[in-house]
Amino acid sequence: MKTRNIFKLLFILFIIISCTNFSDKKPNIIIFIADDVSWDDIGCYGNNDVVTPNIDALAKNGLIFKNAYLTTSSCSPSRNSILTGRYPHNTGAAELHTEPPVEMISFAELLKDDGYYTLQAGKFHMGEYAKRGFDQVNENKKANGPGGEKLWVESVKNRPKSKPFFMWFASYDAHRVWGDNEFSGTHNPDLIKVPEYLVDGDLTRLDLADYYDEITRFDFHIGKVISELKSQGEYENTLIIVMADNGRPFPHSKTRLNDQGVKTPFIIHYPELLKENNVVNSLISSIDIAPTLLDIAEIEIKDNFQGKSFYNLIKNPNQKFRNYVFAEHNWHDYESYQRMVRNDRYLYIVNSRPEFPQEGPLDAINSPTYIDLKTAQKNNTITKIQAEIFIQPRQAEELYDLSNDPYQFNNLISSEKIEDEYLLLKNILNNWITETGDSKPIQITKDWYLREQEPFNESSLLKTEFHGIREEMPGKSTNAVKNNNKGPF
Repeated sequence: MKTRNIFKLLFILFIIISCTNFSDKKPNIIIFIADDVSWDDIGCYGNNDVVTPNIDALAKNGLIFKNAYLTTSSCSPSRNSILTGRYPHNTGAAELHTEPPVEMISFAELLKDDGYYTLQAGKFHMGEYAKRGFDQVNENKKANGPGGEKLWVESVKNRPKSKPFFMWFASYDAHRVWGDNEFSGTHNPDLIKVPEYLVDGDLTRLDLADYYDEITRFDFHIGKVISELKSQGEYENTLIIVMADNGRPFPHSKTRLNDQGVKTPFIIHYPELLKENNVVNSLISSIDIAPTLLDIAEIEIKDNFQGKSFYNLIKNPNQKFRNYVFAEHNWHDYESYQRMVRNDRYLYIVNSRPEFPQEGPLDAINSPTYIDLKTAQKNNTITKIQAEIFIQPRQAEELYDLSNDPYQFNNLISSEKIEDEYLLLKNILNNWITETGDSKPIQITKDWYLREQEPFNESSLLKTEFHGIREEMPGKSTNAVKNNNKGPF
């Protein structure tokens, strides 16, 4: 009788322990981050030209965020902002190819300290501080393959099976210059719908087709990782994020503070929590990703994170989260200093370098698409919308009503009808600048490259006399790296 009772007790304890382990099991986390992909260049965002079946399948059973914003449209500042949960001027690395100080804390480091196995594979471009957050860093371009995805499945296979894992899978797709790609030819240039801000020419069509081919490669390798997760039985307990670091490498997009520059595709798939597809319309910022993932992993969110957790928004997608999102554009090949804020309806930009046109970064200026635009300008066949990138000087302020101007073509800055909205956003932006310790250096980094490069040479590197000279970083005079204020929310 006693033996039977002991077995009953052991059985009950086994059930309790099993249930406890299941409910306390930490979620695995994977971030798939594309290089230079705009928000509307994924099928599930309404693009009927691009082939992205695996991302679309994740979205079909997950959350599609319609208003997710990056803090800048520039590679390394954006990635560092995501990893640290801080605005670019608060990382000490607001300009392209600069690094935060080594004492900067990333959310990957806190996951690692909590027992996660952390791994990076593909494009890195963040700095030495970030490496501290990963058990393994795979940044060798040859090892990562032409698209940056070669080690992804292998990494999932070879991880230690006794730990939850966080993996930062960063592709080179779809960064110029287009290289070898087994998916070349997937998209027929003749069938592509050319955005109205680009010229509908042969060069542009082929350029877009090659760009979409690289996005398809990114999507294909996401699918391979998903298959591996399913074979291991880890799919249900893995939170997957698909996003990009900045807009497409075309004029009007990359380095701009409009939606094509700083609005990102953002999809969350997490079967353990999400049982059906939903759309999130609330604003979120990329600085909110770090605290959200720490919150889900039940790790303390330290004061250095300027973002806030949107975990409750994931559980209740119809809620409102942010009132405002902010972005900044600093040096990226060319001199610049711009700041942006948007609320639910309006987007406001202030530009302290209106004397310069906004044709894009060096890779956009070297693109075949740019040649079509310059040709149309020379032949007087260019439309007003297409010619916007060449305006010089520009207006120092821009204000757009996103409810009827989703691509920001109609600057309303002089309209008296919306003066209240203008003054509100201007005041909010100024408060953000003050509270977060942003600053405008007297001497900022100047153009490193000529604004007219060699035509039909996508690798052209015609330099200015200022090449290699880095001036004062925004936020340095206010010691913004030590400023943890979140600013208006």
